[in-house]
Amino acid sequence: MFTRLYLHIPFCRRKCPYCAFYSQERTSGLKSYQDLLLEEMHLAPQNTPKVLESIYFGGGTPSLLEPDSVATIIAEAIRCFGLAEQAEITLEANPGTIDLEKLKGFRSAGVNRLSLGVQSMDDQLLAKLGRIHTSGQAREAFSYARKAGFENIGIDLIHALPGQDCEMWSKELEQALELAPEHISIYGLTVEENTPFAEHYPEHSPQLPDEETAVRMFETADNLLTAKGYEHYEISNYARPGCRSRHNSGYWQRDGYLGLGAGAHSFLIKGSYGIRCCNVADIEEYAASIQQGKLAHTEISHLSRDEAMSEFMFLGLRMADGVELKAFEERFLIATEQVYGQQIEKLIAAGLLETDKDRIKLTRRGMLLSNQVFVAFLQ
Repeated sequence: MFTRLYLHIPFCRRKCPYCAFYSQERTSGLKSYQDLLLEEMHLAPQNTPKVLESIYFGGGTPSLLEPDSVATIIAEAIRCFGLAEQAEITLEANPGTIDLEKLKGFRSAGVNRLSLGVQSMDDQLLAKLGRIHTSGQAREAFSYARKAGFENIGIDLIHALPGQDCEMWSKELEQALELAPEHISIYGLTVEENTPFAEHYPEHSPQLPDEETAVRMFETADNLLTAKGYEHYEISNYARPGCRSRHNSGYWQRDGYLGLGAGAHSFLIKGSYGIRCCNVADIEEYAASIQQGKLAHTEISHLSRDEAMSEFMFLGLRMADGVELKAFEERFLIATEQVYGQQIEKLIAAGLLETDKDRIKLTRRGMLLSNQVFVAFLQ
């Protein structure tokens, strides 16, 4: 069972050197890829008893798709699975790939939430990130999105970038707030293995801000955004009241979701504790499987009770709301403290967790050191 649909569009005009998500630097073949997504949709489980609560076009660069392709995919998803009233339909967009007419087309196709990959408001930093847009184009894209009728727009920003300091970061935040988006995602740069950034910026590279500076950047963003009325609802995410990303919240709450496309992941509520699987991260291999009438899964994992309990904790703790103790007990028929009592006690003593009679949640320091918290719950 699943209530959310994710569609991976692994095409980019230029592959960003920091990106570890599966994508290819190409724009040809988008139409045939759309047809593969529709075929996979028909191969996927059709017996879900609930309609879709959200649809998310991610990538890659989904805004390379034409609006009529997006409309076709959405219409077929509705035909196959159904769509709840007021469902959230998000499309990720690169400011360098959209104009007013295209955004109007996406809005007419049914997209009601836009996620703009701004990443930085500084042109020099954008160049270091390998982005194909400028800060001026990002502002222009945001303005076009408003004119196209989008009332729910999120932007992504990255901090702790090469050569960036706290003053630069504060200025970027102020410029981003001038746009007045409904949602802001703030990510600290992670130099991923097997990316060009890993070659240019090895661990402890002097070109990257040190850990203390990165912490100050996080605190600067948190102070500024919350003061401006944004709710810090997840480690990296801020939203105006009522504008949380419902699709991504489903991931952290372990809602079932179906991922379609090369490299897409799924979590299906099936069996006792759920199934996680992923598609092959290769467009040609993915196409060969789908054309043979077979799903392109490369990994299928039936979760054990212990694995599901771990996920319940470290995913739920990403949210500012934390983990509801009663919900854990109802799901696993055992009290949280019976399973994780020692871990929780140590993390509270370290100032990383706080608790009341109903919930356990990260402290602000816990958000800064969240990986130290999460590893305590791994089985």
